[in-house]
Amino acid sequence: MFEIIRSNTKINFVNKFSVTAVLSLIVVAIAIFGITTKMNYGVDFRGGAEIQLKFTESINLDGLRKNLADAGFKGIAAQTIGERSQNEFLVKVQGDETNLNQITEKVSASLLASYASKGVEVRKVDIVGPKAGAQLRISGFQAMLWALIAIMIYIGLRFDFKYSPGAIVALFHDVTIILGVFAFFHVEFTLQTVAALLAVIGYSVNDTVIVYDRVREHEEKGPSLPLSTHINTAVNETLSRTIMTSLTTLFVSVVMYFFGGLAIKDFFLAISLGVLIGTYSSIFVAAPVTLFFDRMKGTEEKSAAKA
Repeated sequence: MFEIIRSNTKINFVNKFSVTAVLSLIVVAIAIFGITTKMNYGVDFRGGAEIQLKFTESINLDGLRKNLADAGFKGIAAQTIGERSQNEFLVKVQGDETNLNQITEKVSASLLASYASKGVEVRKVDIVGPKAGAQLRISGFQAMLWALIAIMIYIGLRFDFKYSPGAIVALFHDVTIILGVFAFFHVEFTLQTVAALLAVIGYSVNDTVIVYDRVREHEEKGPSLPLSTHINTAVNETLSRTIMTSLTTLFVSVVMYFFGGLAIKDFFLAISLGVLIGTYSSIFVAAPVTLFFDRMKGTEEKSAAKA
């Protein structure tokens, strides 16, 4: 049977934790700096204009975006509404509180002029104010926070609460780095990005749970052995499965990123990054944190026994 990674590998992952911990801390710190200073929030979170359009003839969605960009509008987002055959689109452009009405009029005029031959009709115009955008941004981060709390409770009940901190730190690590990449490369942070991050959280925790489940099995078989031994054994045993699953998911995600069109490009960028970073964090973030808390607990128990 063909194997990418042999099932009897004996890699000492625990010995590498001190190096990977420092690396992760540096990358997360840089990502946090980018998030706080360089994040490019989309229309949903900054405020802007939303225009619903109806065409009598079929048009190209990427061409619609390009037309608006050439006209000088910023923060453009466009998507289809309903069935593609209905030729209905929702267009969003950024603006501030002082010029939202003017931007709406300019967008409508530009589209009516450019697509007059396509039978364009402006069906609805909505304005998203900066305050509403800020509230939506807070709600997006709250959704991720509640997801992390729910996962922490699940891990604690499913396994042991000593595993929960490792899972939460790993998920925070993954989400922070993805947001940092978005910030430094000026990729728009939108509601679509929030959806992608929630999907990444689910994917990453699934990988972490598989490692934890194997660790717990070995703890039950050899309770006298140190946790570091169980972690090494568990990671080696699940390594082949982890790599195969990650490569398969990454392949589909990368294909969708390059060939799925602009509408889902940012979504699959986040998913692709999440697969790579989540695979790394399941081994080199979640496990070390669990080991750290286990050793802290052991030190406290020894001190109590001496006292």
